[in-house]
Amino acid sequence: MAERVGFFTDTSICIGCKACEVACKEWNDVPDDGFVFRATSYDNTGGLGASTWRHVAFIEQRVPAPGNGGPGGPSGAGELPADSVGPGVETGADGERPGAVVGEPVDRWLMASDVCKHCTHAACLDVCPTGALFRTEFHTVVVQADVCNGCGYCVPACPYGVIGRREDDGRAFKCTMCYDRLRGGLEPACAKACPTDSIQFGPLDELLERAERRVTDLHGQGRTEARLYGADPNDGVGGDGAFFLLMDDPEVYGLPPDPVVTTRDLPAMWGWAAGAALSMAGVMAAAFLRRRR
Repeated sequence: MAERVGFFTDTSICIGCKACEVACKEWNDVPDDGFVFRATSYDNTGGLGASTWRHVAFIEQRVPAPGNGGPGGPSGAGELPADSVGPGVETGADGERPGAVVGEPVDRWLMASDVCKHCTHAACLDVCPTGALFRTEFHTVVVQADVCNGCGYCVPACPYGVIGRREDDGRAFKCTMCYDRLRGGLEPACAKACPTDSIQFGPLDELLERAERRVTDLHGQGRTEARLYGADPNDGVGGDGAFFLLMDDPEVYGLPPDPVVTTRDLPAMWGWAAGAALSMAGVMAAAFLRRRR
């Protein structure tokens, strides 16, 4: 097996350009998924699915203005940094919008490029009956479309709601971390296209160290709301192969706060089933012997 690789997505420097979405679709020939215009957001893909393997979320918030001294955003995030106001909103030297009333709430945008987490303990692998899902030599999780029978077991098994099935043929699809590019010694298309290095690719251990340093730097700048998501090997999925630096609670980004591998109780369930089967066999054998007597 090769060294485990993964994604570190630093949402604090994501500009919402969607270059990752475009590069993913172009390289992997992912079809159009409708691009529904939502009047309340620039997010025209809505979420991950069979035809959206990278999804850039746009979250608009009203938070206290800089210098207000209040508790900050919805998660007690502290004062709003000047570089986190909405796109196209100019700020003065003091970080406030021209003409804004001191202490008046202002807009800030949180942007994050979501993707399959390539879990350490992947429930989708556990439930796939055909072997269409497999773990590669890079420790990533890939769906083989030509082996998938469209049973859909993997869809509810994913604790992140990543996998979906295409309506035209019913087969499941998701991010492959550009498996073909990895085998050719290239980085995934989304990371290659990201203009701010918000999406970083490399050996997972190196990414974890880099992410911890980044969080420390942000905390030193007063951005105490910064936290890592999916980087803990002791969480409910054993840590993710694609983890994130978030600037608010996971729920704000549509991520589960405490993801758990949905098949964690499967061994125990099989044990109970085996015990019940043995008990039933014993009862039937005893009844058969009594009848013979």
